[in-house]
Parts: sequence; C-alpha cells; structure tokens
Amino acid sequence: MPDNFERAAPTTESVCPECLARIPAARVVRDGDVYLEKTCPQHGDFRTIIWRGADSFKTWVKPKLPSFPKNPTTEVKDSCPYDCGLCAEHRQHTCSVLLEVTQRCDLHCPVCFADSGNDNSADWSMAEVEGWFKRLSEQSISFNIQISGGEPCVRDDLPEIIRLGRAHGFKYFQLNTNGLRLARDPAYLAELKAAGLSTVFLQFDGTRDEIYKTIRGRGLLDQKLKTIEHCKEHGVGVVLVPTLIPNVNADDIGNIIRLALEHMPIVRGVHFQPISYFGRYPQSPADEARITIPEVIQKIKTQTDGMIRADVFCPPGCENALCSFHGNFVLMPNGDLKAITQHKDDACGCQPIIAEEGAARTRAFVAENWSAPSLITELPIFGGQSLGEWDVFLERKRTHSFFVSGMAFQDAWNLDLERLRDCCIHIASRDGRLVPFCAYNLTDSSGRSLYRNAESKISRFSILQNQEILESNGK
Repeated sequence: MPDNFERAAPTTESVCPECLARIPAARVVRDGDVYLEKTCPQHGDFRTIIWRGADSFKTWVKPKLPSFPKNPTTEVKDSCPYDCGLCAEHRQHTCSVLLEVTQRCDLHCPVCFADSGNDNSADWSMAEVEGWFKRLSEQSISFNIQISGGEPCVRDDLPEIIRLGRAHGFKYFQLNTNGLRLARDPAYLAELKAAGLSTVFLQFDGTRDEIYKTIRGRGLLDQKLKTIEHCKEHGVGVVLVPTLIPNVNADDIGNIIRLALEHMPIVRGVHFQPISYFGRYPQSPADEARITIPEVIQKIKTQTDGMIRADVFCPPGCENALCSFHGNFVLMPNGDLKAITQHKDDACGCQPIIAEEGAARTRAFVAENWSAPSLITELPIFGGQSLGEWDVFLERKRTHSFFVSGMAFQDAWNLDLERLRDCCIHIASRDGRLVPFCAYNLTDSSGRSLYRNAESKISRFSILQNQEILESNGK
C-alpha cells in the first residue's frame, strides 16, 4: 500500500456510473485529499474527489442518531437507492418537500437538475397538486414547501397552488426560480405574495454577465437585479443561489456575498451549490471540474478579505455532515458582520444530534430567517430601561440576520449511500412517493435515471442483473 494512502473512514456503498448497480466504496486519503473509490466488476474502477483537505474532513463530521420514517410508504426490497419512497431504512425525516409543478422552462441550462429541455411530461394538474398537499398534511408536520420545476413561473396559476397549500395548513412556501418572469412582471409577484409566498430562491450565478453567458447561455444580471428590486417592493425575502463551477464563477464568491449584503434586509443570504454532474457524461468528470465544501469555505474567507472567517461555518444538524455547511450572521448598523455560529474542531466529542430534531430545527430556521423580516422601529424592544448595544443587536438579529450556506449534491460518481440515507430534502414524485433529492436526480453516464423522467429511466432489470453478477463474484 503506497505511503500516500489511508482510509478516511469506514467503507460505504455507492453505485457504478455506467450501470447504477450498487457497489462497495471507500473514502480514501491520497496526498492530503479525500476521494471516493469504487470498483464495478463489469465497468472497472472509479475515483472521484469529495473533500480537499483531509485534516478538516476528520474534524467536520458530527455524530447523529438516525430517525427512521414512522410510516414508510415503500417496501425494502432491493435496498438503497432502489426503494425510495421513503423506505423504512431511510435515516432522516423530511425537512423540505419539492413540488415540481412543471418541466417547462424559459431557459435551457446545461447544469439543470430537472433536465428541463428533455422532459416532455405535462404540467401537474391542480388535482395532483392537491393530492400531494392532502398526503403531506396527514403527517401532522408543517413541511416547508418548495415550488419548483422546470421554471414554475411559466404557470399562470402558481398563486392558486400556494393558496391551495395554505388551505391545507402549510405556512412556508419557497419559489425556486430563475427570476425572469418576476423581473418583467411585478404584478405576478404581487399575486404570489398575496397568495402566501414567503421566499424567492433565486438562481444567481454571479455579478458579471459573462458568467451567465457561460452557464445560462445569455447575459441575465440585469434581470436578476430587477427581480431583487421587485421583491423588495413587495416584501418577499430573497435567497441568492449560485451554482459554483471552477474556472467560471468560483472567483466571484466574495462579490456575490457583497452584493447580497448591499441588498439587505430583503436578501436574506446566499446558498452556494457546487456543480454536480447529472445528465449524459460519457467520460467521468475531471476532479478539476469539481469544487468541494472546504474549498468554498476557504474562498469565502479569502474573497471577503477576512470579513467572514472560515471557523464560523458549521456542519448541518439535519442532513449528513458531508452534504452542506452554514454560517449565521447579524449585520450591524456600522457595517460589521457579527457571526453567531462557530465550528469546534472537537465536534466528534459532542453529544449526538437526534436526526428528527435536526430536521425540525432546520424547518423552523428556514421559515423564520429566509422570509422578509418585519421591521422593528422602536427601542428598547422589550420595554423598560434600554440595554444599549444589546438592544441594538437584538433588533438587528431580527431585521438584519444573514446567512451563508452551501449544499453539495451528489451524482453517480461521488454518490455515498450513507449520505443519501440521511437526506432531508425530498422530491414529491407523481406516483405518490417522496424521493431523496440526489436519488431522484441520479443519472448514469448515458443520462438514464432511476426516478426522473419515465422516458429515460434505466431498466431496473438490467441494474439487478449487474447486482447479481457483483454478488456472485463476491462469494
């Protein structure tokens, strides 16, 4: 065994990018970085970078006690990732539910999760939408609802969908959008706000038009800024969502954060999403084409000139620790950004988090902090004698809270089934199942999927055939 090799953690499982058969995998440290390595008996070896910086990897993971679904809706037959629905082996409850109400879109981006240009399925009917609201309401949890697509704003009846959801008891509605319609049609945004829209989750890849031309096909910065202004006019909170791609916009991270701060308090924060490779990729994406969580955190530090320190970012309490990061702040009147989170390197020595509690806290945090704030105009806020700077901090915490976070979605090359079983972001399938985000979007190297787009689904029979070959070779 070479000197530069060591196990980063116990072995796990993944899938073969060529056939999606489940295969053993291991997290391995090589030359100071962490890779996921796996071998398919038919299609050979695969190695993908998952974490640059093995030292931070060792101190990042926090223990968590799994919480299994109380009422699983699918039978465990072929096991993960083939029985999603959720099955009884899933280790986390639902935090956010994505309703993909259309696959139509007014952009055709090569990095689209939803494969919008290639899915010709009809829009969800209002009866289908209501069926899901009824199904979710029976679980007695006020899930955060994300209206998604495609581009959901191509539907004129989106306000009606939100009103329908509120009638079934759901209070927080987030709109995943490219913002193009909201930029040109503020009256439509006003309708959404009146219906109960809480937050616009705005695709926002950078502060330069050449970035949008590369990722989205044309310059869009002006439309993005108009959307932010219209949200400010109508009191709808905004979260900026950049897809990060090395050598395209990874150098613009600090500028995106500064722009977000300039548009506070209507902009609530920035949620970075490192590029993942769904769709057709006949060759394995190069490691240089990926950016990992610790790299994003370091770039935030360096590109904000130390305004945001790396040690204020923490692993999540909801999903698997290797999936995301977050840092929470308060913008003070003098422009100082005060961190209210702190990561401790001895995380593995702390008390385990109960997964269900982590999901509940995340639902509450998002609903409270991603919506537009209600401004407080009088001090002291608790009455009686003023507490000076403490009063100012408490007011600003309510009106000028700000967060920076990121989520690294998995594809067929870096999929870790331990992470997948901890997923709390679930997509509502048209056949009545809740499917973890990365399982729903998973595709093999030819673009065939397990769950999305029935016309391009890979044959379950062929997967299980390869599974049998693997198991027989292992005997």
